Formats: sequence, C-alpha cells, structure tokens
Amino acid sequence: MNSLIEQAAQRLEQLRQAGAEMPETPPVATTFAAAQTPAADAPPSALSRRVEIDLEALALAGIVSPNAPRSQIADQFRVIKRPLISNAMGKGPSMIANGNLIMITSALPGEGKSFTAINLAMSIATELDYTVMLVDADVGRPSVMNMLGLPIGPGLLDLVADESQDLSRMLLKTNIDKLTILPSGTPHARATELLASDAMTRLLNDMAKRYADRIIIFDSPPLLLATESRVLASHMGQIVMVVRAQKTLQSDVAQALATIEACPVKLMLLNQARTVAKGGYENGYGYGYGYEQQQA
Repeated sequence: MNSLIEQAAQRLEQLRQAGAEMPETPPVATTFAAAQTPAADAPPSALSRRVEIDLEALALAGIVSPNAPRSQIADQFRVIKRPLISNAMGKGPSMIANGNLIMITSALPGEGKSFTAINLAMSIATELDYTVMLVDADVGRPSVMNMLGLPIGPGLLDLVADESQDLSRMLLKTNIDKLTILPSGTPHARATELLASDAMTRLLNDMAKRYADRIIIFDSPPLLLATESRVLASHMGQIVMVVRAQKTLQSDVAQALATIEACPVKLMLLNQARTVAKGGYENGYGYGYGYEQQQA
C-alpha cells in the first residue's frame, strides 16, 4: 500500500496533468500532520506528545535530576516526599480522599512554589514503584514549562473549556520514564471561572480515579493572590504550602492557612532556611519541614 505522502504526490501529479495550477511540492506542514496523525484506535500512549528535558541544565539550576550525583537538595526532597507518597498510596495514618492529588502553593508570589513542585515531581520520578504527573495549574502566571525549557502548548485550560478533549492527547511524555507533564494550556479570559466550574471538578475526579497509581503534583497559584487556588484546594487530598524564610510574614502564613482549613492534610515547607554548619550558618536551598494532619 502506498504511503499517505506517496498518495498525495500522485494526486497532485494528476491535477497538474489536468491543467490545475498547483505548487511543485505538497506543503511540508500538511504532509507532516497527515503522516503523524494516529489511528483512531491507537492506544493512549500513542496519543501523547513527547518532549526532551535538558537534565544537565536542570542540575545546574539546582533542580533534582535522575542522572545527577547525590546532592543536599536531592536528600532533602527524599525526606519531603516520603509522607506524601505514604498518604497518596493509602499507607498513612488514615485513608485520604484524593490523596494522590497534591497541591504545591504559597501565600504570595516569589516563595519558591514552582521550584518546589518541579523538584518534588523529579524526586518522585526516581521512585521504583510510582509514577508522577506534574500539572501547571498556575494558569495566570504559568512557569513550569519555562523552568523546564519546554515549549508551551495546549493543556489544563483546554481540557476544562472543552470536555470532549482527551487528556491523553494533552499529556507530555518526557525523557524521564516516570514523569509526564500537563501544561497550563491556552490562555483564557475566564480562567478563574473555568477552574471553579463543574467541568474542573469532573476532570480532577477523573484524574484521581483514572490514575490511582500515579501521584499528581499541581503547581498552584498563591493562596492570597488568586481565588482559583482556593477552588483547587477544595479538591486536593494533600497541600504543601511553601514559606520563604526571612521573607513571608507570619500574618500572611496564618491567613493563607485559613483558606485551606478543609484539606485533610496540610504540610508546610520552609524554603531557603539557614542551616547550622561547622563554623556558623550556611545559606542555600535548605528546607525545614513541618507536618500538620487533620483526620478526614
């Protein structure tokens, strides 16, 4: 059987012989699209797009990389992820609804939540028994794709705006075997309303159930800056609130925590903490770790 490209070329030649004015060669973009369109019965994995993450660049930026040598920050995230994984897989003190949906947020911008979300996802991706999906849910100021050096594209907002869209088509498979990414999607004038809609609720419930063996990390907007983060929080099983040492006011922390009281598990992570080392204090990506759990 002739390929799609060969068929197109033959058809063009027939039209030329009939006297039609046609370009000498078929448009490259059209040919590529036709050749790459998956069959209607293709498995979900065939529908996902694939991207390459520059792991060396990530390591230089202080982000956990599966191929990087052991580091202080990698060790810190090993500690941070352990209770989150236990809760997500139902191995914690109690069963948590949507425990595999984990939101990373902060009170205000600039506290390191996106950096934390990416590092946590990367750290979980090194696990032998679990996979992880990283969702850029900060639709007003998306930064995950930029931090990973990846092009923007359709994603979360497109799925909520049009429920006929297939989640598998929006997911990005990466060169890290156990990590997939869902971009924030096409900017929308009513992004806040979309995230607060019933369609968003259905999508989150579908994610939690369809991917019950997968941990899903949401990089959320700051709690005191955007109302959509509070809507997201109402569907999460676990929330990690990033607090920047020596910067975030205690009153802002208290106000932000008050907006997520209903979440069964809340954890606080202290970013850029000063840690005691020989000869005095050492400043860097130190993380203090606090844990607060409410019984569901």
